[in-house]
Amino acid sequence: MTRPKPVFPEGRHALYDAHGYSAAIQSGDLLFVSGQVGSRADGTPEPDFAAQVRLAFDNLRRVLEAAGASFDDIIDLTTFHTDPENQFETIMAVKGEVFPEPPYPNWTAVGVTWLAGFDFEIKVIARVPSA
Repeated sequence: MTRPKPVFPEGRHALYDAHGYSAAIQSGDLLFVSGQVGSRADGTPEPDFAAQVRLAFDNLRRVLEAAGASFDDIIDLTTFHTDPENQFETIMAVKGEVFPEPPYPNWTAVGVTWLAGFDFEIKVIARVPSA
């Protein structure tokens, strides 16, 4: 049986160490990516909401790439939102930039009241093609 392997992007942000978690865990050909937020390198939130969402997707891209995967390898996508009704249009616009055409990953959006100072978080399960 393959032991789960932690995955971190190069130049990882401060939140991983501050809160004691891995960016992702690879088990066989599956990659379980922890919630990615729009954090700057020092772990603070990007204040502009649209930029925060883009940065969360960029942080996700970096984690996927560190494991040898890409957005095309995502199987399951879950997003968390502090104000879904007012944020939805912005999130959908950024999501359209990241996933411009089918096939789209399945997606579950969850409204929450707290994300440790952030307003958007995204977590995924992906398949690593080279594993």
